[in-house]
Amino acid sequence: MTSLRIAVGQIEPRIGDLQWNIEQIQRALNQAADNNVDVLVLPELSNSGYAFASTDEALDSSEIIPEGDISRMLLEWSSDNKMVVAGICEKTNDGLFNSAAVIANGKHITTYRKIHLFYKEFEWFIPGGAEPPVIEFEGHRFGVMICFDWAFPEIARILALKGAQVILHPANLVLPYCFDAMITRSIENRVFTATANRIGVERDLNFTGRSQITSPEGKRLLSLSKEDAGMGMLEIDPSIADDKMITERNDVLADRRPELYRRLVEK
Repeated sequence: MTSLRIAVGQIEPRIGDLQWNIEQIQRALNQAADNNVDVLVLPELSNSGYAFASTDEALDSSEIIPEGDISRMLLEWSSDNKMVVAGICEKTNDGLFNSAAVIANGKHITTYRKIHLFYKEFEWFIPGGAEPPVIEFEGHRFGVMICFDWAFPEIARILALKGAQVILHPANLVLPYCFDAMITRSIENRVFTATANRIGVERDLNFTGRSQITSPEGKRLLSLSKEDAGMGMLEIDPSIADDKMITERNDVLADRRPELYRRLVEK
């Protein structure tokens, strides 16, 4: 398979309204199925909303992966040779995580737990402690990161070094910088990126929509509206990202000088 159809779903979750969230996600899944989408990205914390008032409120909105209501919906949708990455407020025995569930072919493949927590997330989430994953699907390689990870170029670089051709990026963005930053992440790693953002207002936060897909050449291939729910989709050939030559003499990975970068891992 040389190409596939990838989509970013832009929705508006609500805190404390599981039925509404189920309906929003089901609508996105139906639209993706109707348009023969192979890989779907849904926003950060799709099952729960974002701007919690307390840990108890976050806990009430959480679910266990892959046993929860939203997880089971994703498992069913993916069973027809599809993959979905969706942000989940994840409940575990250790506490709550801001997570991205990776589900393909009716199976839970892995869960990435957000490393770089943003704003008030520290009040209810535990930061993830594992390197972001790269998953193979249909002969292509997909990396996963969540929202504020965009501000740390090390994350995208790690995914590129692990072979990711496409970075799937569930998000709940409120700052204006990410959309251009993801173009830079594409250029400096020669990868596609797919950012699925949410819309709406919660308490003191205004979410910015504009879900997008970028190319290894730094082109914005599509961008959704700031205010409206919807879906953007297109055909890509992920293998294009295997070419790391930024000029005929410069390879963005092979030209690195890691022996000079030790300061990057010093506390």
